[in-house]
Amino acid sequence: MQVINSKRITSNIIKGSLGNLIEWFDWYVYASFAIYFAKSFFPSGDQTSQLLSAAAIFAVGFLMRPIGSLIMGKFADQHGRKAALTVSVSIMATGSFLIALIPTYSTIGVYAPILLVLIRMIQGLSLGGEYGISATYLSEMASAGHRGYYASFQYVTLISGQLLALIVQIVLQGSLTTAQLNSFGWRIPFAIGAMGALVVLYLRLSMDETSQFKQEAKTKQKRGTLRQLAKYPNQVLTVVGLTLGGTISFYTFTTYMQKYMINTLGLQPKVVTVINFAALFIYMLMQPIYGRLSDKIGRKPLLYWFGILGTLLTVPIFVGLKYFSNPIASFLLMLAGLAIVSGYTSVNAVVKAELFPTEIRALGVGFPYGMTVAVFGGTVEYVALWLKHIGHEDWFFFYVSATVLISLIVYARMLETSKNSSLDQKADYGVKTPEQLSNQNQI
Repeated sequence: MQVINSKRITSNIIKGSLGNLIEWFDWYVYASFAIYFAKSFFPSGDQTSQLLSAAAIFAVGFLMRPIGSLIMGKFADQHGRKAALTVSVSIMATGSFLIALIPTYSTIGVYAPILLVLIRMIQGLSLGGEYGISATYLSEMASAGHRGYYASFQYVTLISGQLLALIVQIVLQGSLTTAQLNSFGWRIPFAIGAMGALVVLYLRLSMDETSQFKQEAKTKQKRGTLRQLAKYPNQVLTVVGLTLGGTISFYTFTTYMQKYMINTLGLQPKVVTVINFAALFIYMLMQPIYGRLSDKIGRKPLLYWFGILGTLLTVPIFVGLKYFSNPIASFLLMLAGLAIVSGYTSVNAVVKAELFPTEIRALGVGFPYGMTVAVFGGTVEYVALWLKHIGHEDWFFFYVSATVLISLIVYARMLETSKNSSLDQKADYGVKTPEQLSNQNQI
């Protein structure tokens, strides 16, 4: 019986993770192919101005994430994790299909970027909901003592989505000319994402609901309301503090660095694509190793690793990139940054899930996370490119370090969540009051 249960857990984790992969493939295709389609929607200006406009739309999509996390988090807490995960991947697939068909500026003028904004807003709703639901599902599905390991697969699949986008980019760069990529080749990955989502949709329909949600549903009490979430202010602030430095660092090293290598260092796009693929592949493999380590030694040591090294080494890493400015050095420095960020990405999902009780978990994990990512994560590229535009690009690196330092202070003040986990509560939710839970994680 234990073997069967273990296989079923693994099967559900895989099904849930594959959906996460497609969601993030669709999302990262936009970032990866912006260098090719930016001029199709923003024809005037130099490359930096075009990328700045594309980054602004990337940020607009992020601004929709809090709304998505609110709507989808409530839905997941009230109707189940499985149903919410199925809806989220359906929305993302629809958005990708529409981008694959959208006319360019030369065809419909200013309506082209307007349509692009609207589609990215819809996708932002989907992705905003996906994070909190996915983190909740993986954490609840895992057994005690293995939650760090299983929850780390959220970022394994997230990174896999980006790697898949890069693989598609490498193939297209090798088979199409730059002119063809600028003309129509950038549409191909959006179509691939839409088709892949249909497969994932079928798989998600066969997932099991988590036992914690099913037990909670039997109580017939209200679930997933903002009034309930307001009873856990310390947890909400902890999620914000956890996310601040982590999300800015993550998008700095995985998304902006690609454009930095091209736009500032002058490396060829094809070379940068290969560098990113190699570094991200190793980064992906780090996640379950770090996650498993957190099951052994706790979550806080991993967060300290990120907080201390991220504060001290972010600026030297980017200064080193500019100083050496060659493919090998760029790869090694990018990998160093990703090894540091892994201290956050490998455990952040389970840490947040361990803060909240079942009836408010998806909303509690997703909403404050979505708010923080919208304001700080989604504006990473825009802030960096704007500072470059005004001649102070180096200021951005100090900005990243400062936000990591703020998160480090939060890590120092919070308790070890693996030893004070709301995931370990029984179905009797009268065991701990909101006030008792709130006191578990003071910041």
